[in-house]
Formats: sequence, C-alpha cells, structure tokens
Amino acid sequence: MQITFLGTSSGVPTRSRNVSSIALRLPQRAELWLFDCGEGTQHQILRSDLKMSQISRIFITHLHGDHIFGLMGLLASCGLGGNVQRVDIYGPPGLNEYIQAATRYSHTHFSYPIKVHVVRPGIIYEDNDFTVRCSPLHHRITAFGYRVSEKDRPGTFDIDKAKALQIPPGPVYGQLKRGEIVTLSDGRVIKGTELCGPTEIGRKIAYCTDTIYADGAVELAQDADVLIHEATFAHQDADLAFERLHSTSTMAAQTALMGGAHRLIMTHFSPRYAPGNSIELKDLLNEARAIFPNTHMAYDFMTYSVPRRRESVEVCTL
Repeated sequence: MQITFLGTSSGVPTRSRNVSSIALRLPQRAELWLFDCGEGTQHQILRSDLKMSQISRIFITHLHGDHIFGLMGLLASCGLGGNVQRVDIYGPPGLNEYIQAATRYSHTHFSYPIKVHVVRPGIIYEDNDFTVRCSPLHHRITAFGYRVSEKDRPGTFDIDKAKALQIPPGPVYGQLKRGEIVTLSDGRVIKGTELCGPTEIGRKIAYCTDTIYADGAVELAQDADVLIHEATFAHQDADLAFERLHSTSTMAAQTALMGGAHRLIMTHFSPRYAPGNSIELKDLLNEARAIFPNTHMAYDFMTYSVPRRRESVEVCTL
C-alpha cells in the first residue's frame, strides 16, 4: 500500500503545490485508487511513476472545485488511452449529475463503463482484501472522509512443521493456513492455528478533508496506521478556520491523538503560509507536533509506503 500525494494545496494551485488529489497504489492487484481529483491531477500522474491505466476507483470527498475540477479531464484521457477497463466513482449526492452534465455539454463519450456510487455513512465497498467506509465531516457543503482497511491475514504457514507431523500436502494445507480444524484420514485432529504464525494485522488508512474538527474524522482515524488530514490554517488563524469550516494544524493533531492513529500526514495547506511570510508551513508542523509528535507534512509527489505492523521499515521518498 503506497500513498502518493499528487496535490497538497488548498483552494488554488501554487508554483510548488497542485490542488487536492491522493493516489493509493495497490501493487499486488495492479490497481490505483484516487482520493479527490483537483484540476491538473492527470498532469501530476504523468509526472509520477503511476500508471493511469491502473485507475479503478475514485473517491470524492465533496464537490468543491479544487477537489473535482480534474475529474472530467482525467476520465476523458483514460478513455482515449484505451487501457482502463472500468472506473467506479464514489462521492456525495450531486456527483453523478455533475459528471452527466459535463459529459453532455462537452460531448464526451467514454469507451469504458463508469459507475457512480452515492455514498452514505458506513461501508461503501468491500472485497476479499479491503473494506472502505465513510463518515460525514463538517464543512460548508456535504463532505465525507474515507477509511481503507486491509483485512487481517493468517500468519505464515509452517510447512516444515506440517511435514514433521506427516500431514499429506494438498487442499488440507489451505484449510490449515486459514486456521481451520482438520480431521485427517488417520483420525488425528489438527488445529490450523497451531501451524501458523501470528495473524498479520491489516493496514488502515484514513483520509479526511475538507472539515473542521469533527467526530466523524476521529472515528475514521481509530487505530489508523496513517491519518491524512487537512491542515489549511495555522492555530493563530483559528478564526478563519471556524469561519470557513477548515482545520488548523492543531485540529488535525487532536484528531490523530483522539483517534489513536499511529502517524499523521497533514495536507491541504493555504498558500498564505508561503516561505517569507510571517507564518510559514514549518510553524504549522511545529504546532501539530506539540500535540501529536509523529506528524509529517505532505508535499507534491511525496510517497509513503505503509508498512505492516510486524515490520519496522518505513519508506518516505520524493
């Protein structure tokens, strides 16, 4: 599970930061999931090592332009490329009407099926490996945060131990690896749990923007390996945050702390904190770390590989 930040600015792009979009790469299934799709997202993908042809799901938090203005261009390019098989898009009410209107007035025709899912709080997608759920946030318009949970997997199956017990290879190995209790032909009863290592805990990622401090965000952040949370304003500008229903750096940190997240990555920064101004982004980072020490600040094209909890190596590169 590798996260790539394609846009980390709020409202408008800057010279160094595009508007909101995050890619979740799932190499084991050759899929790419996007979260939000601000203007220029497809250009950001082209500048990265991500493959547009692997996009299969897009999750939209809300319908403000800096989160959706890149959607139609991206979908049209995916169609012209001819490699995308199908795209499922998830988002709040009105998203389907927006896509339908843009398609109609631009005379765009897709060469692949697109399905728009109107989300409601709770589980919105599930397969054998992942569950995706959403919760309402607190913004000026309807907005949702998302949580991707990888399902727990049985521990490593000890083949040598199975052979020492003279368990014949075959389908029974699969049953034991799943932790099932198996009765062999000679009458012996074998517990799969005794032949497997510790359960591999599934990784969990939460994505929350745009919102002021919200219970829904805390819920999504529960025990998350990574919480990606907006930090549009510095603590000193909390009055603007309350007026515009965005978060300060300290609100993002409090969400991570209250949710018991393991790591916080802040994004969606106001351009007002550019270098040379009285308050800079480094000040927002210091504010957040005073509350939640394991806080990091996203930048465009930053990647983060989410490790399994049994691993100790974390990779964060340009």
